Amino acid sequence: MERFMEGKICMVTGATSGLGEVTTRALAAKGATVIVHGRDLVKSETTVRNIKEQTGNSNVEFMLADFSVLSDIHHLAKQFMSRYQRLKVLVNNAGAFFYKRQESVDGIEMTFTVNYLSHFLLTNLLLDTLKASAPSRIINVSSGIHKRANINFEDIQSRRKYSGAGAYGQAKLALVLFTYELARRLEGTGLTVNAVNPGLVATKFGLDGSKVMAFMKRLINVFGQSPEQGAQTIIYLATSPEVENVSGKYFEKKRSVESSKASYDEATAKRLWQMSFKMVGL
Repeated sequence: MERFMEGKICMVTGATSGLGEVTTRALAAKGATVIVHGRDLVKSETTVRNIKEQTGNSNVEFMLADFSVLSDIHHLAKQFMSRYQRLKVLVNNAGAFFYKRQESVDGIEMTFTVNYLSHFLLTNLLLDTLKASAPSRIINVSSGIHKRANINFEDIQSRRKYSGAGAYGQAKLALVLFTYELARRLEGTGLTVNAVNPGLVATKFGLDGSKVMAFMKRLINVFGQSPEQGAQTIIYLATSPEVENVSGKYFEKKRSVESSKASYDEATAKRLWQMSFKMVGL
């Protein structure tokens, strides 16, 4: 298995800390060529330098993009395709929690944009490259909070009513719906797509400065897993030969489990796909 990833090109979004950084380091340790996506230049440079030193793998580089800006996603895809003709693994991991409602520069609610819509856009922009690289894999990092959510098509941007947890749950449910719909569309291509719930993980994720979030983070830091523990299922889905032909599943602790009832609604998935296409301008 250690040789299984040698020479394979992988991209991990949100890779300068937490789950993304751990996943990137594991892929590099297994010999993969890894693109570290980050938003901050200094953090991205530091992450790449550290991973190279820790793994002895020089085939690690970073590419910058702000996942709240759709034009940045286009630039990220173009930058990648200008350098590489193949992509074996795409890990859609970047995310953020916003306690108060905010809108992106594109006029779209930030939680929905960063946690779902930008990954929908990036995946579609890289889809031909991923298909040409088959067998290849997409891993979408969701959350167990999706089980408490539904897609509110009448107010998908939470203009009438907003809660941080509610918006986050809806975005993570959207990511699972997207996983299943994309898996149906990719049948027979050799490109697989699966969703994963890493569980409660103690990372820097979600620090928006609010007192509520600060309290929640203290609880998570006490009771949550380490990033190394939380990333194990992501790494498994990205690297294990055991799941090379597995697609359209939701994983926890390296096992395929049931996601929420709402996540299996194909009509909802198709409607969400069409709405997402329009929102990102594809």
